Amino acid sequence: MFIVLDHVSFSYLAHTPFEISALVDVNCAIDRGESVGIIGRTGCGKSTLTQHFNALLFPDAGKVLIDGSEIRKKSAPLKEVRQKIGLVFQYPEHQIFEETVFGEVSFGPRNMGMGEGELERTVRWALDMVGLDFETLKEKNPFELSGGQMRRVAIASILSMRPQALVLDEPTAGLDPEGKKMIFGKLKTLRDEWGTTLVIVSHSMEDLAQIAQRIIIMDQGKIVLEGPIREIFSQVEKLEWYGVRPPATARIAAEFRKRGYDLDCTVLTPQELAKEIEDKIIQRRKG
Repeated sequence: MFIVLDHVSFSYLAHTPFEISALVDVNCAIDRGESVGIIGRTGCGKSTLTQHFNALLFPDAGKVLIDGSEIRKKSAPLKEVRQKIGLVFQYPEHQIFEETVFGEVSFGPRNMGMGEGELERTVRWALDMVGLDFETLKEKNPFELSGGQMRRVAIASILSMRPQALVLDEPTAGLDPEGKKMIFGKLKTLRDEWGTTLVIVSHSMEDLAQIAQRIIIMDQGKIVLEGPIREIFSQVEKLEWYGVRPPATARIAAEFRKRGYDLDCTVLTPQELAKEIEDKIIQRRKG
């Protein structure tokens, strides 16, 4: 496994009267090349969990292993860890600070010691990976771009460091449908063609249905449910119990089942749902 948390617990303001327990005895394993969705109600520990993946936070108890090596507070090779695990915060465009797109996207690899020739090739690649044209935008001020373009520049600035895993917190928040489609299309390319591990924190089950292979549900600092996405999303009542609104396809399929139609509750997309409904109606008419 590439990312492993072994009985990890973490509290904010530990050993003070204001201590808040954020993670409680969490066990988690993510393999190379996986795309995993992490969901749960606000304050359940999702962001705290992912910040342990690249040593922004260290556990109070338990172990974090990245690529087989334990990450300890006093001896963690932080540069190496953060090259392997790229973390994209919610609204990453708020973190942009350089005056040109080239400067922004090249900042990370330049500080890693990358030479100028390789630097330009890397920036070209990173911008291409998010659907932006290098020649058109390299000298542009990123603050003059559209919101969607700024989001992609921010993601490219993480990709330019060639991480083996990309952790994204609400990557499509505030984007229009076209922007969402573009982001998820590029993320799929990274996973399928480059083998990038994807970990996506999201409140949108419809978004996760487009890309996640496995789902982790958190509640009160614990992992309470995990499994393949179709299996998890078909458990409508459990999702609602943990404060998660099931995707529309799962809710509709569950409603049809209540009305006597033996629909497959593991459907993910509207197209799959429509085909399933059509097939069951035809079977009823024939019967």
